[in-house]
Amino acid sequence: MRKAPEILASILPDLLRKAPLTPEKVQFAWRAAVGPQVARATRVEWRERRVIVRADDQRWTDEVKRAAHLIVPKLRILLGEDNVTGLAIADR
Repeated sequence: MRKAPEILASILPDLLRKAPLTPEKVQFAWRAAVGPQVARATRVEWRERRVIVRADDQRWTDEVKRAAHLIVPKLRILLGEDNVTGLAIADR
């Protein structure tokens, strides 16, 4: 028997990709990709196929930069390959 989190993880990307690309969807995908701690310390928006990230302080900016190579593939899965070309770190 499969557990609920396993089932959700297997169907979430398909459900999310089919939904319209809204600011709320980008926020949800960001939180799913980075986890609650990073999500609380950052703000994101989607613009011209890039996720623009604003962090609360330099420590979080550095963390997002270090993890970008892991975050971007997750966002592409959740938001669609053609919708995400990368991350951009914005000034606070």
